[in-house]
Amino acid sequence: MLRTATAGNAEKSDVLVTVSPNPGEGLTIRVESVVKAFYEDAIRTAARETAEQMGVADARICLDDYGALDYVIRARVEAALIRAAKKGT
Repeated sequence: MLRTATAGNAEKSDVLVTVSPNPGEGLTIRVESVVKAFYEDAIRTAARETAEQMGVADARICLDDYGALDYVIRARVEAALIRAAKKGT
């Protein structure tokens, strides 16, 4: 991972994902959600599984969730990680 990147929106039924380098520190996942009390574990699992499937072992992943479904969370995490891995703009 080369840089900080984002994907998603701070809108109803979406999630704003920010990823940044975390060299040698493993995956760190922070979840803020309107449904945190009910779905924090599921949100955290979706982010972790997506990062692991992409071979990302060291990253900070911050999710500001507004009620996104599982597939949206996974897609946003994937997009943010791809953007963070690209060189240049």
